[in-house]
This record gives sequence, structure tokens and C-alpha cells, in this order.
Amino acid sequence: MQIVSRYVRRMPKTTTCEQFLRGATAAIRRHYSKRMLAQMTNHPEDRLTCSAIVYSRVCRELWLVGDCHCLVTALNTQCSTLNATDTSMSASLPPANRSLPHSTYYDNPKPAEAELAAMRAEEARRLMAEGITQDELLHNDKARDVIIPRMLETMCQQNITYSVLDGFPVPRQHVRIVTLDFQPWEIVMATDGYPFLCATLAESEQLLQQQRLQDPLNIGPRFQATKAFNPDFNSFDDRTYVRFRV
Repeated sequence: MQIVSRYVRRMPKTTTCEQFLRGATAAIRRHYSKRMLAQMTNHPEDRLTCSAIVYSRVCRELWLVGDCHCLVTALNTQCSTLNATDTSMSASLPPANRSLPHSTYYDNPKPAEAELAAMRAEEARRLMAEGITQDELLHNDKARDVIIPRMLETMCQQNITYSVLDGFPVPRQHVRIVTLDFQPWEIVMATDGYPFLCATLAESEQLLQQQRLQDPLNIGPRFQATKAFNPDFNSFDDRTYVRFRV
């Protein structure tokens, strides 16, 4: 994350998505020594890896590399249009955002993430049925332990079936691009530590805390994740939230 952040801060404003992917990849790859390359090639789980969402003011584009998401709201609903590559992905709003009639939600999830979360949820419910308490699972997530081998298997597919920034070539077809016209827009960009993305940070934080109170294991029908809210941390995943107008 730090390597990519440094690269973004100094890259030219005219940088295209393809140039960003090549430049960020090269920046990470420089941190691998020659003797490390064989290990990194054969073991993607050992690579320096991050996801990124970038807005290019010159290109009027949002670039989603990896499992990040965004909320795009038309401020002039009479004439604003947008376009997103890869129309096979859903552009509909999640339940928490359906009160925003002029907003469109975009994400770029890992292909196996939902399957792994469902496997963990099923295992957690099985363990609790056997007598293990919710509090015990929060401190020692045995349900997550069960899916770790499968998670490592799916990491072997990074930059094959899904995109990340890890020092190896990023397949363009797995990068999502949202193109905006020149009408006014409000954009929210966030990491997936906010499972319910709203028009304000306060609302997003409120829904996150509601999730923690109602389902701290993250195994319920509303939201499932590959990890729980560890009592020692203030959330279950890293959180970044940026909102701005263009």
C-alpha cells in the first residue's frame, strides 16, 4: 500500500489506467530481489499485494483494481450519464443504499470471496450448534481456520482470475473502469472494510457498528465475511473512505 501510494503521488496527471497498472506494478517489483522472483512467481501468497481505487480527473475515470468499491451520485439528474466496463458485473445498489435514487454502486470482488465467506459462516454455525459460544469464536475463529487452505489456493489465481497490484502483470479485463461525463458528480471511494457504503462517512460507520452489534461473527444473511470483528480491534477489516465532487 505504501509503495503504490508513493507512486500515485508522483505519477503525471495525464497517466492512463494502463500506464498506472504498469507503473504501480514496476514500483512493487523493484522491491523483489532477483533471488526472490522465483519464489514470488510460484507462491503468489508471499507477494506484496494491495488493492486500489483511483480517480483520474483528466480521464474522468474511476479505476478499480482488486476488492474496493465506490458510490457514484449524479448531482444533475437531467443529463448526467456514466459508463462502466465489464457490464457482467452488477451496478445495482446494495440494500443500504437503495434510498439514493440517483446513485450507482460499483465493486470489483474476488471471485471466490462470497463462497469462502459462506463456507466460514456454515462452519461457525456448526461449531455453535456443538456448544462453542459466539464469544469463544470471536477470540479464536476456528471457522476461519477451516477456510485458510482454500484462501491460499485462491491466492494462486491473483492476476489470473482477478486483479491486484503485486509486482506482476495485471490482466486488464479484471480491472473495472467507470467513465463519467462532464456533468457534476459526487463520488465515494472506499475499501471493503465498509460493507455498506453510504453517501456519508457517518452513515457508513453507523451501519458498520450496527453490523458489529447484531452479527459480530459476520455470518448472518445480511452480510458474510471471511473474518469476524475481533474484540481487540475496532473493526473486522481496514477502512478508508473518501468523498468528493467533480
